[in-house]
Amino acid sequence: MELFGSSGIRGVALRYLTPELVLDIAKAAGTVWAADRVAVARDTRTTGELFVNAAASGLAAVGSDVDRLGVVPTPTVGHYCESNGVPCVLITASHNPPEFNGVKLVGADGVELSVDVLERIERRVLDDEYDLANWQTAGTETTVEGVVDDYLTQLLASVDREAIADADLTVAVDPAHGAASLPSPRFFRELGCEVHTINATPDGYFPGREPEPVPENLTDLSRLVATTDADVGIAHDGDADRAVFVDETGRVIDGDTSFAALADAELRSGDAVVSAVNVSQRLVDVCEKNDAALELTPIGATEIITRTRELAAEGIRVPIAGEGNGGVFFPPYRLSRDGPYIGAKFLELLANADGAPASEVVAPYTDYHFVRVNVEYGDPEERENMLAAARAYAETADAEPNTTDGYRLDYGDAWVLVRPSGTEPKIRIYAESADADRAERLAEGMREAVEAGR
Repeated sequence: MELFGSSGIRGVALRYLTPELVLDIAKAAGTVWAADRVAVARDTRTTGELFVNAAASGLAAVGSDVDRLGVVPTPTVGHYCESNGVPCVLITASHNPPEFNGVKLVGADGVELSVDVLERIERRVLDDEYDLANWQTAGTETTVEGVVDDYLTQLLASVDREAIADADLTVAVDPAHGAASLPSPRFFRELGCEVHTINATPDGYFPGREPEPVPENLTDLSRLVATTDADVGIAHDGDADRAVFVDETGRVIDGDTSFAALADAELRSGDAVVSAVNVSQRLVDVCEKNDAALELTPIGATEIITRTRELAAEGIRVPIAGEGNGGVFFPPYRLSRDGPYIGAKFLELLANADGAPASEVVAPYTDYHFVRVNVEYGDPEERENMLAAARAYAETADAEPNTTDGYRLDYGDAWVLVRPSGTEPKIRIYAESADADRAERLAEGMREAVEAGR
């Protein structure tokens, strides 16, 4: 697809992402959906309102009435869409820096659109073909109240509230000034936890930290956990569809580690897990332990959703899916990532651990060292040259490349993957091994090869 990447459309606001583009995407989506009502919503980014206005105009222009939800977390949008049977044009750039914004399209079932539907919408945009209404049939707008309240009510009913409350947990929450700044701390308090917060005021400039919940951005949360004797820290990205954890010592728990721990609690023989091609050996081990199949897709929520739906249609149970970045799906709950729900599922692990701290709960899944390197490129020609260099390197390696998404080289005791980012002008390199030095060497070797292609 030319427009839609691994998780919607994102770019620097008012440079790549313009009101005109958002208007066209909304007109195309409204045309394909042919829905009487469509919702619009956004995260806290400073450019969110102008893009929501463009989306609302585009939808009304093709005859759809517009439900304005305001600033809400992405999982709140999923609940609203599923409960009311309406799709949504969501303005968010998730974990990207504050100068970015984006568009994510959510279906009337509360799930991001599959690849085939996105392709139909994209084709409408590229061909400039829309089913425009006339002045008599143009859509109208309604501001919807109580959306977050409804979401939190169903969320509380979807987890083991009693077990979590009985565990008497202290939780430090870092919503990154994003869309969950108010809802997420409230949710964990209503679960019976004592809650401390940081970066919990909505602010599209993200003054406390960058929206992506990676270790270098979570030093303040780690300090808060340590100084308040919290049992765990929970960090979200800008739209709160991810959750990353900090253990009781203030150490950030690797996303692949928490994913493996959550999967181990959900899987049984005959199940399947859907994950991306940068999957950790931790999850491979958990699948083997539980006699479950592991299905790999290209990186990105859209690909994972599409494959999970295919497996469900075949009658295969997929209790958990996702990636090691804190973006975990629990399809029996909803086939969308939900940061507060992921956080509550981790609290369930702690509640059922007979008093063991978070560090001990995840200890069985920490045997591997993971490295991620980003190499930026300046223009499409440089990108193609760098990818060609990566391909040449992979084809001469002592391992058969897996080309599901980029080039993954498996060595039995270690692996390395190189692929272009679907959301940023970067080539991403991942490597993993039980030997930290070996993982570093694999990543460095691939980085040198990629940079030689500039």
